[in-house]
Amino acid sequence: MSEPAGIGERPYGEAPVEAPGAAPDMAESGAPELAGPQPLGVVVAATGNADVDTAVVRLGDADELPTQAHIEVYEDVHRGLRDALAALDENRG
Repeated sequence: MSEPAGIGERPYGEAPVEAPGAAPDMAESGAPELAGPQPLGVVVAATGNADVDTAVVRLGDADELPTQAHIEVYEDVHRGLRDALAALDENRG
């Protein structure tokens, strides 16, 4: 079943018309309210390597932080994983 011509179409660059009452929630300042951080609830299995497990657990800290602060956690975890890999190479030699 197709819509008649013109239904659902609008000229390029024209904003869609929203139904009354469909406006986003607005704070008193007039800006849309942003949802706070929401934990993903991902269950992580232990790897058996203490350094890797510590780094993976650290990723969970991002659940409680605003998005802008995630980079610090990711960089910290990356550093820890890189160090764990370097330690494995040192033990092989």
